[in-house]
Amino acid sequence: MPDMSLVALVVITTLAVGFGVVNGFNDAANALAASVGSRAISPRNAIILAAAANLVGAATGLEVARTIGKGILVPEAISNITVIAGLVSVIIWGSVATYIGLPVSITHSFMAGFAAAGIALSGTGAVVWDKMARVGSSVAIAPVLGFIGGFVLMTVILWLCRRAAPERMRSLFSRLQWLTTAFLAYSHGKNDGQMPIGVITMALVVYTGNSGLWDSVPWWVILVSALAISTGTAVGGWRVIKTLGMRVTQLRPVHGFTADFSAGTVIEVASSFGIPVSTTHCASSAVMGIGATRRLSAVRWGVAGNIVAAWLLTFPVCGALGYAAARLLDCWLR
Repeated sequence: MPDMSLVALVVITTLAVGFGVVNGFNDAANALAASVGSRAISPRNAIILAAAANLVGAATGLEVARTIGKGILVPEAISNITVIAGLVSVIIWGSVATYIGLPVSITHSFMAGFAAAGIALSGTGAVVWDKMARVGSSVAIAPVLGFIGGFVLMTVILWLCRRAAPERMRSLFSRLQWLTTAFLAYSHGKNDGQMPIGVITMALVVYTGNSGLWDSVPWWVILVSALAISTGTAVGGWRVIKTLGMRVTQLRPVHGFTADFSAGTVIEVASSFGIPVSTTHCASSAVMGIGATRRLSAVRWGVAGNIVAAWLLTFPVCGALGYAAARLLDCWLR
C-alpha cells in the first residue's frame, strides 16, 4: 500500500511545476511583448533573454514565496487537498486564457483558487483576510502605478529627446531595450517565479511537519521552480504576446523601453516587500499609459477592455474552480 502522503507530495510537486510552466507561458508576454512589438529585439533573442532572466529572478529572494505559502490560509486549513485544488484552478484558467490570447494574473488566479479551496473545507475563517486585503489592494494599485509610471516616464523622455533625430532615438532605445527586457523578466521571475517555490515548500511542511523549512528552503525546490517558469517563458504564449505587444497600441523602441522599465520597477518594489502583484497588470497598464501620451485614441480601448475584463473574471472563475475541486477531492478521498 503506497504512502498516500508521499503520493500527495509528488502530485503537488508535479502540479506546481505545471503551474510554473503555465505562469511563464502566459506571463511571457509581460517580458517579451514590448520588445517584440516594437521590433527592437527579434522574437528568438527576446525569448532566450527573458527565459534566462526569469531563471535568475526566480532563484533570488524568498519573500513572495513565504507570502504565498504562509499568508493566504491559516495553518490549520492548509492541506494537500487545498493546495491541489488551488493548483488545478490556476492551471485550467491560465491555459484557457493563454489559448484565447488574454494576459491574466497567474498570481491572483492561484490565490483565488487556493482561498476558495480553504473556504470549501474549513469555512470563511480559513482565510487570512488582512493578508488577502493587502494583496487585493494591489489589484487596483499596481495597474494605476503602471499606467501613471508609463505615462509620466514617456512624457519626460519625449521632452528630453525632443531635439534628437528619430533614427538616433530608434537606435539608442533599441539597444536599451535589451536591458529593460532583461530587467522586467528578472522582476517577473522574482515575483511570479516565487509562487511554485511557496507551493512546493508548503507541501513539504505538510508532509514533514517541519515548519522550519520556511527558513531554509531546499535548494532543489528553488531550482525546479526557477526552471519551470523559465521553460514556460521559453515556450512563449504567442497569442498573448500579439495581444499586448501589437494590438493595444503601436509601439516603437522608446515605447518598449519605457513600458518595460516602468513595469519592472513597480514589480521589483513589490517583491522587496513580499507582495505578490500581477506582472500582467503592471506591464499591460504601462503599455496603455504610453499609448495615451500620443492621444487617447492611440490606445485600442476595446482590446484594453477585454484585458481588464479578464483580470476581473480571474477571481470568480478561479474561486469557483478551486471551491469545486476541493469539494470533489474531499468527497473522493473521504
